[in-house]
Amino acid sequence: MTRSPKRSPQRSPKRSPKGEAPREEPRTEPREKSPKRRRVVEPSRLAARDVLAEAVAGMLQRPGRSVLTALGTVLGVGTFVAILGLTATTSSQIDSRFNVLTATEVTVEDVARDQNEFADPAFPADADARIERLGGVEDAGVYWNVRLAPGTAVRSAPVGDGTGSERIDVVAASPGALRAAEPTLAQGRLYDEFASGSAQPVAVLGKAVADRLGITTLETSPAVFIGDEPFTVAGIIDDVKRRADVLMSVTVPRTTAEKLWGPPQQGDAKMLITTATGAAAQIAREAPVALRPDHPEYLKAVPPPDPRTLRAGVTDDLDQLFLLLAAVSLVIGAVGIANTTLVAVLERTGEIGLRRALGARGRHITVQFLTESGALGTMGGLVGTALGVSTVIAVALVRDWTPVMHTGTVVAAPAVGLVTGVVAGLYPAWRASRIEPAEALRR
Repeated sequence: MTRSPKRSPQRSPKRSPKGEAPREEPRTEPREKSPKRRRVVEPSRLAARDVLAEAVAGMLQRPGRSVLTALGTVLGVGTFVAILGLTATTSSQIDSRFNVLTATEVTVEDVARDQNEFADPAFPADADARIERLGGVEDAGVYWNVRLAPGTAVRSAPVGDGTGSERIDVVAASPGALRAAEPTLAQGRLYDEFASGSAQPVAVLGKAVADRLGITTLETSPAVFIGDEPFTVAGIIDDVKRRADVLMSVTVPRTTAEKLWGPPQQGDAKMLITTATGAAAQIAREAPVALRPDHPEYLKAVPPPDPRTLRAGVTDDLDQLFLLLAAVSLVIGAVGIANTTLVAVLERTGEIGLRRALGARGRHITVQFLTESGALGTMGGLVGTALGVSTVIAVALVRDWTPVMHTGTVVAAPAVGLVTGVVAGLYPAWRASRIEPAEALRR
């Protein structure tokens, strides 16, 4: 007997009372999904205008402190601009001096002993005349330091042995060598070709030597004594453009020195030649042949150095030194701003907590304090730039120079102040952003 499959039981409609139709159960509609909840509090925003307003208000709240804070940047940027400006100005003056003096000077040295140990001094007696016949030569002369016997002193009185007195150098020089030094006379005059040709006992003193010997005027015809030899003072030199050692020595004619103390020893004598602009290199090549056509190798002519190479070396050294000083000044200014900003953060802890409680984010606090420190740095940079430029102009006017300022320096200086202020405010701004509102409000 087969079993019929089980049927699932079906619910029979509920029977209504007699005379009423069967009642159906109400169908339930599927529920709609509830809409997403909207944020009630929008994230706070800080506009650039508000940031600037808050920064200005923070600086004006304590104007004295703001001025002192910016003072560090003023000094740093002002020093930066002044140093770079003075470096450029002095470099231009160095350029002109190199072009005028160094490029027109040739020195000839006696190297005969290096070539032949039995050779006599290389310079002939008429060395000045031979060189002055070359085209482009303005003045030329031989000079050397006289080697006096031990105990020989230079004094202004005939009595006394000079024991214990300071040593004074004696230089033998032809009239052309003195003229080539381009001296400025305080009194008297230089000895001439006649005095040199006749080996006259005359001397020219440097200003420093005259002061040490107590000679202040030539109206009384003073004399100096080199050992026991008297020399009439012909002139007193106040300044020179070349061979500054002349100011610290007694200069006598070359022929007089040879007559009293003998010719110069090997390697002592040199020749100073001044030339027209652009002729120095040619004169350096021609001088040894003109002086000693038989042995030009006995003489070594030293031409002037390349002014561009020399200028570049001096300028680089000055730039490195002065930029280091300017950087130190900027670091000092940055430390001052950082210290003052950090103190301001500690004093305004309650204000920071209130701002955080009202919805300000940590980055808003950071931006606010960075803006304040950046504004102080920029203000210091502008004032420092003005002071630096004024300093360069004032120094140039006093020294009768032409002020030189690079445009990039003037334009970049306020930006340097801004960067200095922002970098100095990084740590205080970070500290301010880490302050918790509840903890700040409890203080």
